Amino acid sequence: MSAGGSIDPGATSPGRLIVLSAPSGSGKTTLAAGLIERVPRLARSVSYTTRPRRAGEADGVDYRFVDRDTFRAMAEQDAFLEWAEIYAEFYGTSREATQRALQAGDDLLLVIDVHGARWVRKRQPDALFIFLLPPGYAALAERLHNRGTESTGTEAERLRVACNEIQAWKEYDYVIINDDIRAASAAAEAIVRAARQSRERMASAAEAVARTFPLPPGDREVGV
Repeated sequence: MSAGGSIDPGATSPGRLIVLSAPSGSGKTTLAAGLIERVPRLARSVSYTTRPRRAGEADGVDYRFVDRDTFRAMAEQDAFLEWAEIYAEFYGTSREATQRALQAGDDLLLVIDVHGARWVRKRQPDALFIFLLPPGYAALAERLHNRGTESTGTEAERLRVACNEIQAWKEYDYVIINDDIRAASAAAEAIVRAARQSRERMASAAEAVARTFPLPPGDREVGV
């Protein structure tokens, strides 16, 4: 209950998994960081990875860095909700950590590729799926080049992969075109907040409110 005896919906509903996918360079990292900052009770899932730690990254904050043998052992034990090999490195989402966060009532944001999203859809079909599109191929190529983090060969490989990934937008619940990061971020925030007010998500809280209204003698419930 919240102040004044009203029902607190956040305290009576479980969390939901929110999947965000996009080709490399589309702005998903920036968009995800903004969502975490602005939307309460939304946390970002910290993936396991075998890739080397980059300057400024912290273990357990950006990723959980493990060696390839550890990752393979976890995969064999079915410890991942989803996992994939991306650019010769492995990435995976902990099944246990995911369920723990959702049971606590927090929404959990997964920033994963389209292959990982397909695994999540099989195992967590009630998740919310958002796809972020760049405004076009030329814009994506320019963004990848301007960020200066990859070699020419790596840029070409990322663009090649993007040409395949981009076709998956039809598999997602919501699609955002990122031609302006502020507008794209506002759209993503609106989607997440609106999803929290869905009938299914609000069922427990709504029923609790309805029980506070006594039915007059002889009246029947609406719809009965």
